[in-house]
Amino acid sequence: MTDPWQAFGAAASPAPWHDLYPASMPDGRVLELPIRDYGDVGVTGLIANQASFPVVRALSGWMADAARALSPEVVLGLPTLGQVFAPQVAEMLGHTNWVPAGYTRKRWYEDALSVPISSSTGPGERRLWLDPRVAHRLRGRRVLLVDDVISTGTSAVAGLALLALLGIRPVALSVALAQGDRWLSGWPADVPVTAAFATPLLERIGTGWREREGSRPSVLSP
Repeated sequence: MTDPWQAFGAAASPAPWHDLYPASMPDGRVLELPIRDYGDVGVTGLIANQASFPVVRALSGWMADAARALSPEVVLGLPTLGQVFAPQVAEMLGHTNWVPAGYTRKRWYEDALSVPISSSTGPGERRLWLDPRVAHRLRGRRVLLVDDVISTGTSAVAGLALLALLGIRPVALSVALAQGDRWLSGWPADVPVTAAFATPLLERIGTGWREREGSRPSVLSP
């Protein structure tokens, strides 16, 4: 397998795909993503902190473009890999800072500003924390929630729960990749999802994979 998410390509290969899926970008280029075999379904992977700087900058730019019309005033970045994009998206939106949530409790953190969280790629439950010293940056403002990928939606829903502790409903969730449609059934209709790009779920065809019809999510993109 070639080293993925390091550069954009010019052309997509047809199905069946084996190791890599050619994901189409908003500018017509292609980003090859490794295919992960989940048994009954295949999904495309994106590990943001392994991506090249040019790829991260481009994805952040498309994320910012997709969310700009919603006029967010502050960005909350979800750990871990959402925080690869959150500071760049915030800066591209003209903000001077952003707010990170975290998995580690500092001595001055409060139980009242934490919620349980799990994800499809990280088994087991832990807690999502917000530093009470920066909570004032969020209160009463239009918040954009930022993550790297939405797949099953569990980590993003925890982000919604964390913001709800402050009485906040975000203007949107912004992700680099909307992966398949498994998250749609549990996602609230009043919070739009914007994405740099989207990929379908995959199904087996012989020794390879093809797109599962109807599984590519429709999201607000650039």
